[in-house]
Amino acid sequence: MIKIGLTGSIGMGKSTVLRMFAGLGAATWNADDAVHRLYEKDGLAVKAIEKEFPETIVDGQVDRGRLAAEVLNNPAALQMLEDIVHPLVGEDRERFMTAAAHAGALVAVLDIPLLFENSTDKFFDATVVVSAPEEVQRERVLARPGMTAEKLDAILKLQLPDSDKRQRADYVINTGQSLEGTRAEVEAAYEDIVSRATAH
Repeated sequence: MIKIGLTGSIGMGKSTVLRMFAGLGAATWNADDAVHRLYEKDGLAVKAIEKEFPETIVDGQVDRGRLAAEVLNNPAALQMLEDIVHPLVGEDRERFMTAAAHAGALVAVLDIPLLFENSTDKFFDATVVVSAPEEVQRERVLARPGMTAEKLDAILKLQLPDSDKRQRADYVINTGQSLEGTRAEVEAAYEDIVSRATAH
């Protein structure tokens, strides 16, 4: 199975590109969706988070807004949260990989926001970075409910700069253009990765 790591900073359009890869027949997994599963009622992370951050639990599930307020700009709290969540996300990812392999998937694309930051890139056959001009990124993110310029800046501080990600990636997909243009780039990258992997 060919493994593709997909990443990009907040608001760059990773979810859109992941759906395009799915449309080409790839098995897909999204780290943010895994976190949502962990945070919902009876989710595997709820009890551990309640113990460390009791104010963030509402109706038996994690309130992401409250949790973000607790950990943003607080490195010790963020580290504590990551120690709880990262291993559980890793287990979710392994379950997905096993299921995709059993289903006979040719390609698996995994959307991992901190792919380079956590050195996860080395586990993939190819890495794809989703990128757009900074003003497009800011406009998209600031349109989200509850988002502020301060919050966005705090999030960006935790992420590798877009320029560094583009340099380290095997493929860069530009989402600051029409959907058709982005889709054409996704298809070209997909075909190239598959042909290179199957040529050996």
